[in-house]
Amino acid sequence: MDNFIIHGSKSLRGEVKISGSKNAALPILAATMLTREKCEIRNVPDLMDIKSTFELLNYMGKKCFFGFNVFSVEEASALKQHAPYDMVRKMRASVLVAGPLLARFKKVRFSLPGGCSIGVRPIDIHLEAFQKLGAQVSYERGDVIVSAAKLKSARLKFRFPSVGATENLMMCAALIKGTTVLENCAREPEIADLAGALRCMGAVVEGEGAATIKICGRDALKGLKYSVMPDRIETGTFMLIAAAAGGKLKLLNTDLRLVEAVTRGLKKAGVKISTACPPEAQPTPVREFGRRAAPKLRWGGITVEANGCRPAPIGVATKPYPGFPTDLQAPWMAFMARARGESLIHEAIFENRFIHAAELMRMGADITVTDRKAVVRGVKRLLGAPVMASDIRAGAALIVAAAAARGITVIKRVYHIDRGYEKIEDKLRLAGMRIERVKA
Repeated sequence: MDNFIIHGSKSLRGEVKISGSKNAALPILAATMLTREKCEIRNVPDLMDIKSTFELLNYMGKKCFFGFNVFSVEEASALKQHAPYDMVRKMRASVLVAGPLLARFKKVRFSLPGGCSIGVRPIDIHLEAFQKLGAQVSYERGDVIVSAAKLKSARLKFRFPSVGATENLMMCAALIKGTTVLENCAREPEIADLAGALRCMGAVVEGEGAATIKICGRDALKGLKYSVMPDRIETGTFMLIAAAAGGKLKLLNTDLRLVEAVTRGLKKAGVKISTACPPEAQPTPVREFGRRAAPKLRWGGITVEANGCRPAPIGVATKPYPGFPTDLQAPWMAFMARARGESLIHEAIFENRFIHAAELMRMGADITVTDRKAVVRGVKRLLGAPVMASDIRAGAALIVAAAAARGITVIKRVYHIDRGYEKIEDKLRLAGMRIERVKA
């Protein structure tokens, strides 16, 4: 296993290019199961979850190539309809192949997916929605079997705006004749990115970004060329690292509209946030969609400027988009660990997502956790210590804390961080952080 060794209390300067979004790339890669034609996805981050998807698609019968952030997919043989445990246990996003395979073959069998230990994330919302499209659900030897003699378009309402369920049902509906209406949908930007990809494949999708999405399915979908949006969670993480360390850091290939909730919090805490490029030079995100052509993208940038002093205490409560993202709750807690007072953090999305609090306390943080709420009493300084990442975002939180801490922090189990952040140590080193990856 690799460790990160970080020498803290060093301000950051320079530029960092934000990678493509993992959470947008994974459903778009799953959507390639909807077509026999070749697909080419660009701006795909080089991450462990992407490599796991590469292995899964190859196993299912696709022929994949991945390099230089370009992921190409062709259909090499008849596709399997069974995603076994050894393939899906590595990451939760594996369940996203269920919608496309059910739509194409009217049957799919898959094991319950794995992923980070941040609480129970059931897939019953997915299965209930498949049933409303005419499918039957059964269980056998730890696998879920979803099948249908015929799928039909329908109007259905999610009881919770689940991102994964919204994506799975969008993909499934894209091959069902008629118009399917999904209500109480997730509104994350990654949903809109998937809608753009489905549009390029020939589906008609309307309403992404709102609570109701309409999909007019087709008998068959075409291949596509597409470029994945920037990673808004990586954007927010680098904003928090820069705010904690101090200095002036420019983030390229991203946009403030992707991170409005964290931007509001940082500004209230005393951090200066602005666009890195003049609006006339780099306007807000624009996607010009054609049915098969790659969309033309124009992304701006963000400048984060902080003096390294203790921030004002700002409490947050995680909510579905456009609220404060649960994936930035841990890094925000690390930032608040040095605040000039007490802040309350409420984790309203997942239970058991405060595991990182104990590791931050090893660095001197004063945190009390009760159920889904954490009281963070800011301290004057954090001190470097040996700590351990328990999941992707907990690992990011430890980097935020290490950036502000005095002394040396050793972060263990950085393979968790590698699942969500592409070459993060290289980017931080270019920005002036003293960080190195070493073998344990």
